[in-house]
Amino acid sequence: MNQPETKQSALFPWLWRRFLRRYRGLMLLAMLFLAIEGGMSAMMSYMMKPLFDDGFMADNAGALGWIGLVFLGIFVLRGVTSVVQKIILARVSQLTMGDIRQDLLAHLMRLDMSFHLTHGPGHLIQRIEGDVEGIAKLWRTLITSAGKDLVSVVALLGLALWLDWAWTLTILLGAPLLMAPAMILQRYVRANARRVRDMAARMSSHVNESFLGILPVKLNQLETYQSRRYRLMTRDRVRTEVRSTAGSASMPGLIDVISGLAFAGILYFGGREIVGGDKTVGDFMAFFTAIGMMFDPLRRLGAVSGAWQVAAASIERIRELLDITPTLRDPDHPLPPPTGVPAISLRDVHLSFGEAPALRGLDLEIEAGKTTALVGASGAGKSTVFNLLTRLVDPDRGDVLLGEVPVNAMTLADLRGLFSVVTQEALLFDDSLRENLILDRDVTPEALERALQDAHVADFLPRLEQGLDSPVGPRGSALSGGQRQRVAIARALLRDAPILLLDEATSALDAQSEAVVQKALDQLAEGRTTLVIAHRLSTIRNADKIVVMEAGRVVEEGTHDELLQMAGSYAELYAMQFDEA
Repeated sequence: MNQPETKQSALFPWLWRRFLRRYRGLMLLAMLFLAIEGGMSAMMSYMMKPLFDDGFMADNAGALGWIGLVFLGIFVLRGVTSVVQKIILARVSQLTMGDIRQDLLAHLMRLDMSFHLTHGPGHLIQRIEGDVEGIAKLWRTLITSAGKDLVSVVALLGLALWLDWAWTLTILLGAPLLMAPAMILQRYVRANARRVRDMAARMSSHVNESFLGILPVKLNQLETYQSRRYRLMTRDRVRTEVRSTAGSASMPGLIDVISGLAFAGILYFGGREIVGGDKTVGDFMAFFTAIGMMFDPLRRLGAVSGAWQVAAASIERIRELLDITPTLRDPDHPLPPPTGVPAISLRDVHLSFGEAPALRGLDLEIEAGKTTALVGASGAGKSTVFNLLTRLVDPDRGDVLLGEVPVNAMTLADLRGLFSVVTQEALLFDDSLRENLILDRDVTPEALERALQDAHVADFLPRLEQGLDSPVGPRGSALSGGQRQRVAIARALLRDAPILLLDEATSALDAQSEAVVQKALDQLAEGRTTLVIAHRLSTIRNADKIVVMEAGRVVEEGTHDELLQMAGSYAELYAMQFDEA
């Protein structure tokens, strides 16, 4: 889809204000060297006049010496300035691309969960890597090449006007013929470039899903199916890439056609004046050289037009992402977080996702320093409670309080600093075990050792070849499920937050691993307000209170024994699991 012209024209100013302005000193220095390099083309063309008139045509061998030295100086100066400006602009380019990637990643991580639920990891990776690389190509083409070419064209055109304005106007008569085709080609290239970037995002998402789900892919024999889907995406992308390249390549082709007409005209009109004695051979050679040297930069500038359209599609997509603002923000006048170990209250909380209600007037009291378990069928609203407490989502109405402080009255940093979370999927990064434990926090050796012991990480640590410096592999693949959970518990101990959220923390473990992990969880829960989601009821028999949820409401609550005596929903769930066991 074509973007409005006003928006297109605003892209570079936006890029300048947001990222480039901080490097304006380096850019000005590079532009100075770039201007000198570009100006050498005009100087070289001008020297053709004395070379022919004062040297060759006058049979003056002495003049050839100083003219040769001037040519040598021109080439040396052009070579030095070319190297210097390319080094400077390469540095600015890499710094700018790094800034864009860092800002984009930081911004995306701050966006709401609703955004991430509708934008897959592969799509976002393509934005950070593919779209930014599109801008990097713009640097290589537009800045480092086009800047010099533009200076060369201006200098050579000025020299041509100075030598003979009539000849120059003859050359320029073909320029208006380029206007309409150029505008059509620009729109065509831009539309195709945007489609290419969208296709690349879909392909990246597909690859990401294929590798993350490699186990079900293999077990369900989906290798051929996934490969066929990717092949069809590749064919579509190839067709669109070829169209985009054809549009970009057409501009230099048009310039070649106009150049041929211009050369034919200048040979006819200029040749007649030389034969008639109105102009010298040196005049013609200087003019002809200037015009001849001007057409190569013009062709490259024509190609730059296509490169800008491709890069503009990437800039638009990046700007669209950076313009998205999170809906969950810090309050204007935040309250301090509660001190000590707080109680948790949810009062008449309603929440819907689209047309589907998740919570229907939920009332829930969780005592400070005690363990409360949430049970119920899938879709009862248990995970939604966790999301409300950590403010991954806000309720439609109702109050969510820690102590007596509403969660939306605190800054997000203060609020989330109150929680330690352990889920069934322990998130480990492809780094050392030590880095996965401390996560860029200041941790004393004594605190680390205590966490290793309490979380039972010390039980398997001697079996790791490099100890704490052992790599855990992508997503912790070098460790077993039970080991990953113990690392997650140790991390939560080091975080030392007053509220602990446990979401199916042992559901994926075998009986032996579960026993060890459950012991570590009991150690972690001591002295904290703990909220547990569990489908396996045997793991929460000792909870201080068990809350049974159905369809977004609390239907029962009490201890394990009290709920069994009620012979209600909990008793049915327990009997069902007992019979299955």
